[in-house]
Amino acid sequence: MNIRRTDPLAAGTHTVDIDGVTQRYHVHGTGPVCVAHAGGPGISWEYLRMPALERHLTVVYPEPVGTGGSGRLASHPHGYTRARYSRLLDGLIEHLGVPEVHLLGHSHGGFVAQYHAVRHPERIAGVILYESAPFTGPEHAAEAVRLVQEFAERHSENAGLPAVLSAFAAVPSIADDAGFTTVLRDLVPVYFADYWGREKEFAPFRAAVSGTFVSGLDEDLEPDVIDDSRRLASLTPPTLVVVGRHDFICGVRWAQELHRLIPGSELLILERSGHFGHIEEPEHFSREVTRFVLKSLGHSAEAYEGGAG
Repeated sequence: MNIRRTDPLAAGTHTVDIDGVTQRYHVHGTGPVCVAHAGGPGISWEYLRMPALERHLTVVYPEPVGTGGSGRLASHPHGYTRARYSRLLDGLIEHLGVPEVHLLGHSHGGFVAQYHAVRHPERIAGVILYESAPFTGPEHAAEAVRLVQEFAERHSENAGLPAVLSAFAAVPSIADDAGFTTVLRDLVPVYFADYWGREKEFAPFRAAVSGTFVSGLDEDLEPDVIDDSRRLASLTPPTLVVVGRHDFICGVRWAQELHRLIPGSELLILERSGHFGHIEEPEHFSREVTRFVLKSLGHSAEAYEGGAG
């Protein structure tokens, strides 16, 4: 592994070469180190900025390889498997030069985080599985369809609903970055607990979200299968499972299943959030994640109240 070290945790933007691939990452905040892996796959990292959490933790945001300023694989848009992301996470954590980090994964990033923590727990002080699930596939998809149908029924009179439903229909035809970004933006309302009720607040997020088309196939054009249901019992680092009550894609059903499968895990349900609790309930999200991090490091709750970090 070829890794170049230069002030790896200084605030700002960094790049590191890992196995011949450029990994760009961003450091914000102060306190214990938490690496935050974005989802998608293919969504640009900026949507996951957590300023409230950065008041208490040093948050390291990698731009997942294949997106933004990070490198592209020779097989792009294919080959971005969890094994690949895990290898790059391992290299990044080594580069950061700290004994242990907390690992937060959001959505598909949660799939990456749980894959990595099961196989490489030695430098993971704790795991935050934020809107994740133990597996994907037909059952997971059927639950998402059911919840989207409920969303459509609740908002049947809203003028914005047809664009959301058209975006779902367009998902199978996505083949480039522009198409992926367009569909992402059109889908945003269904990912929030009350997007249209708080549209003025959330519209800038919708306008800014973007991504790179990543196929979800490996180098041999086979699906990167996600099923951790049999391995989660061996996840040893302290684990916090976080879910929004109104999330349709990795909702409460799957969070409860993760909580059941992971020994000693904690479950946090954000009652007024969908898929983006760090945006919908930032202070509550930050408070509970910080408490979990401090607890896993052996610090008291009073440390948080006094300004952890």
